[in-house]
Amino acid sequence: MIRWTFAALPLLALATPMPAAAGQMNDTVATLNDPVAQDRMADTVTALVGALMKLNVGPLAEAVARVDPTSDAAYIPPDATLGEVAGQDDPYYAERLGDDVRATTRMAGHAASALAAYAPVLKSMARDMAAQWERERDAARQR
Repeated sequence: MIRWTFAALPLLALATPMPAAAGQMNDTVATLNDPVAQDRMADTVTALVGALMKLNVGPLAEAVARVDPTSDAAYIPPDATLGEVAGQDDPYYAERLGDDVRATTRMAGHAASALAAYAPVLKSMARDMAAQWERERDAARQR
């Protein structure tokens, strides 16, 4: 679950409304296609996930077990890390997740490039459709 959430971050950026100004769109496309920006995003996710997986959750589990002694938290060792509890006790998990973010960002950059390339055509099609709708509406009113 965590893996897909972080890997989808660049795609979520694409799902938000596209910038109105062409300059902003070009900046977004350039950033997503910039290998340095891709590496920065991936390195940031790698560092954050790596740190989170090493977080000691034993004291939190102990507090939960005091409130609810029948919970699974009562069985978590006092020195357990989030990675161990989440079943991700893998020393390369954060790096693989960073690689996934890097690949997803590249894919998002390609998609944004295609969208930017098609934007003028789509805008023209929208104008043509609006003009056609107006002609049809006017024709219906004349009957």
